[in-house]
Amino acid sequence: MEQTENKMGVMPEGRLLLNMSLPMMISMLVQALYNIVDSIFVAKISEEALTAVSLAFPLQALIIAIAAGTGVGVNALVSRALGEKNAQKANKIAVNGIFVYLLSYFVVAVMGLVLVRPFYQMQTDASQVEILELGVEYLSIVLIFSFGIFSQFIFERLLQATGRTLYTMMSQATGAIINIILDPILIFGLCGMPKLGISGAAVATVIGQIIAGIEAFIWNKWKNHDVRISFRGFRPDGGIIANIYKIGVPSIIMQSIGSVMTTGMNLILMGISATAAAVFGVYFKLQSFFFMPVFGLNNGLIPILSFNFGAKNKKRMVNTLKYGYILAFIFTFLGFICFELFPRELFMMFDASDYMLEIGIPALRVIGVHYLIAWFCIVTGTLFQSVGKATYSLYVSVARQLVVLLPVAYILAQIGGLDLIWWCFPIAEIMSLIISVVCMKITFEKVLKDI
Repeated sequence: MEQTENKMGVMPEGRLLLNMSLPMMISMLVQALYNIVDSIFVAKISEEALTAVSLAFPLQALIIAIAAGTGVGVNALVSRALGEKNAQKANKIAVNGIFVYLLSYFVVAVMGLVLVRPFYQMQTDASQVEILELGVEYLSIVLIFSFGIFSQFIFERLLQATGRTLYTMMSQATGAIINIILDPILIFGLCGMPKLGISGAAVATVIGQIIAGIEAFIWNKWKNHDVRISFRGFRPDGGIIANIYKIGVPSIIMQSIGSVMTTGMNLILMGISATAAAVFGVYFKLQSFFFMPVFGLNNGLIPILSFNFGAKNKKRMVNTLKYGYILAFIFTFLGFICFELFPRELFMMFDASDYMLEIGIPALRVIGVHYLIAWFCIVTGTLFQSVGKATYSLYVSVARQLVVLLPVAYILAQIGGLDLIWWCFPIAEIMSLIISVVCMKITFEKVLKDI
């Protein structure tokens, strides 16, 4: 407890943010590298396989939304309890958090058994049977064996909540590296292993997640002295679970909205061509390399902001937020530069056909414009979550992805097809910026003014 208090309440803000976030940012970069490498190997099977994995993204994103959103609630509550110097409350929140993660896994496993084929049938037509079958093969494995990613998320969030992000980095890096190593071995049948094709990519993914989850659990038992995990005499606490979801549900919904958005975009793009959907999938893999470090930064920001909000230290909150904005801008600006200057080179990593290059190069250059705005909206959303105003993040996300992006994408597709449709991203980001600024002003006037 004393170690966490010294870190969160005393260490200079810039150093503290780097101390908390840098391991997470590195591990997120490794995760993003895995996402890219995974698609590079899948693309070597066929463009249909790449499209199938791209269409799987919304349901995969839904798993992450449930796991990450619940983690936001657990993380914020544990950090706040430690800021209030209430270790017993922090322990109780932790075990209830593990319990709700277990329930979440069972829900996702059932989805893997009954929803995968209808999900792909919704996005494909009779001429795209190969894409459908490859997708069902891949996504069923990912969902049914998702207990690895759920265990990884909860135990990593407990480490983050107490400032031990180095161990989080280690577990995430382990999982990603195992994925990268196993991908070619299982996909192409190397080292005496059977050639599993697209199933090999899915198996490599879940094995990496399971091992990372085990490692994160071990780090909690050995190194996390601020939170004690014990289920002796455990009974679910409805109040704690409600508070976890009070903070976490807006984040779950917010990220689930991303799943709805990607599904909608896939439907619009598949109506034009399957290659356009593959381009969209490649974009998502590439953008993760620049956004994942920002999300790692957010994971460091949340416990710092939550702790100092609980300790009523507004000055440290504001200073930490400023450093967060600077670091987030650096990463997204690098993304903007890469998308504008090197789109051909990026697509060639995925064995892009001439048609994919034809539509993909202008797509990346247009989409890249929104990087110049996104950094502010992402970090500001972290502030909302840390002070119990996560619904503001929800408002921003709904407006951006459902109210603006999808309708604008549909309209632009009708007017100018692929030449115009990609402008929906910069247009939606402008709306996100406007609402973020308004909600931030309200937060400082009504929530932070008197602390």
